[in-house]
This record gives sequence, structure tokens and C-alpha cells, in this order.
Amino acid sequence: MKDVEANIVNDHAPVIRSSKFRFYEELNDFLPKERKKVSFVFSFTGTPSVKNVVEAIGVPHAEIDLILVNGESVPFEFLLKGNEKVSVYPVFETFDIFSVIRLRPEPLRKTQFVIDVNLGKLAKKLRLLGFDSLFRNNLEDDEIVEIAVNEKRIILTRDKGVLKHSKVTHGYWLRSDNPKIQLKEIIERFQLQSQFRPFSRCSNCNGSLRAIQKAEATGRVPQDTLQIFDSFWECTGCGNVYWEGSHFERINKWLERLKAK
Repeated sequence: MKDVEANIVNDHAPVIRSSKFRFYEELNDFLPKERKKVSFVFSFTGTPSVKNVVEAIGVPHAEIDLILVNGESVPFEFLLKGNEKVSVYPVFETFDIFSVIRLRPEPLRKTQFVIDVNLGKLAKKLRLLGFDSLFRNNLEDDEIVEIAVNEKRIILTRDKGVLKHSKVTHGYWLRSDNPKIQLKEIIERFQLQSQFRPFSRCSNCNGSLRAIQKAEATGRVPQDTLQIFDSFWECTGCGNVYWEGSHFERINKWLERLKAK
């Protein structure tokens, strides 16, 4: 009887399969050293989707634009059966790959972000450049995903797990924890150099700025400021009043450096 039971157990044991994987360019940032820029074998059970396997390896689907299995482009839903050669590529900015299956939706018509907690400094910098950057330090992961989906925003995060959520279509994992380097990453990744609209958004609350008459600023800014400056802007969100103070020239110089990079 024991022999019969043993055979039954073996008949129902999960089948372990494996395929060879190779990740390209910045997708290697998600991999341990021994798997970077080389082909490696990864084992799995059953016939999982290629999306589930690449995320199990550690790469969020939102960062992937093309997957080739044995040289043929496949969708995320493609089922692996073992012994395949899988090549995984990041988002293509300049190469024409429209003849194959692109795995990411087209870029959003309007560049706007929802920013993960702990990235408040990055949010302020993006707002100074004029980008709609929603940030609250009490947002939960599920809230970030829902906001991104409902408002068609790009998720910026240092948490890889957020980008593995099945609903996420547009997102980016920041490689650096330095806000200055993070900003450079975002500008280069999304090619934002031509989209700067400085002094159009409140760095404090993300509200839009509107020009107001000098009289409307009376009592809301220092008296000597009223005597020196003639142009003022009000945030439609929090009501803060802005003017071309000493910071104005510094920000303009900062913008020129960003555009030159």
C-alpha cells in the first residue's frame, strides 16, 4: 500500500522546468551581480506566464518594452514550457520596434507624475520645472496605483514592488537615492528637456500659478517687496504668492544647466 501511495504522490508532484534568460541595458539594475549582462538559467514549476517569471526574477513589468522567446516577440501572457531562450529589453526611446509586440502602452499624452513617499525633494524639483507632480507622504502603495490608473499618471518610486502591481502601466524605479541625480534620471528617461514650464506650478502644493495684479498682493507680501517688484503670481491651490526675487535668477541658471546636459 505504501508503494501505491508513493506513486500517487509522485504523479502529482509539480514539474520543474527551466529556461535561459538575458536582460538588457538598464534592466540589469534590478539583478544581482552574478546575473547582470549575462545569460542565466532560471527554474520554475508548471507553465507560468513570462510576465510572472520575469517579475519573480526581480524585474517589474512596467520597465519592460519587448520580450523575445526563441527570437520571436511575445506578449506578457505567453506561457513558458521550459527550454526557451528569453531575451528581455527595456523601454525603447529611439529604435523603431513597431513591427513587433510592444509590451507597454504608448506614452501618456500629458506628462504628469504620482510620486512615492520619501521622494518629497524630487517632487519639489519637478514642480519647479512645471510638471504636475502629486505627492503626499501618507500615500499607501494601493492608493498610488489607483491614482496612477485613474488620473493617467506615471509612478516614480524607489520601491520595486509598486511597479509589479498588475494595474501599473507607466512607472519608473529610481536608481539613485540622491534627489539631484534622481531628477537627471527622470529628465533623461522621459526626454523632458523640451517640456520645461518653469514658474507655472507651486513647489509647495503642486497647484497651478496664475498672474495677479500688484494690488492683489498687497498685505500678502512684505512691503519692500511691493516697492521693488511689479509682477506677482498666486497659487490656485494653497494661495501662496510668488514674485521674481533673488531665487528667480538662480532657478533660471539651474534650468539652463539642466537643458545643457
